[in-house]
Amino acid sequence: MWEISVKTEKHSEIADITFKVKQIVEASGIKNGLCTVYVPHTTAAIFVNENTDPSVKEDILQTLDKLVPWDDAYSHIEGNAAAHIKTAIIGSSRTFIVENMKIILGTWQGIFFCEFDGPRERTVYVEIIGR
Repeated sequence: MWEISVKTEKHSEIADITFKVKQIVEASGIKNGLCTVYVPHTTAAIFVNENTDPSVKEDILQTLDKLVPWDDAYSHIEGNAAAHIKTAIIGSSRTFIVENMKIILGTWQGIFFCEFDGPRERTVYVEIIGR
């Protein structure tokens, strides 16, 4: 298993980790198989989307803030219920196909780490299985 360290600087932030995941896949020596990217934090998530236009990340954060506002009548005592809800919506992992030591992504796709309760230092795990 490999680790990617992500240091966030904002309360809500999206970081492109595509390049790091691709490096790990190539270094693994696995020619064909599956690659899982997982974040073990209850207020952070992983998703796939367009990585060409940076405004897409901002649109995603703004829309999530509208859907799940930070200040609402939540019961969660710690005060970060919105971060937990956003993580539940987005999800904590994604699995990708590996072919010829390369991760299969669409032309415009990238892999993103989402911080919903930062700034923090986070760990993303990458596991590759195959032959």
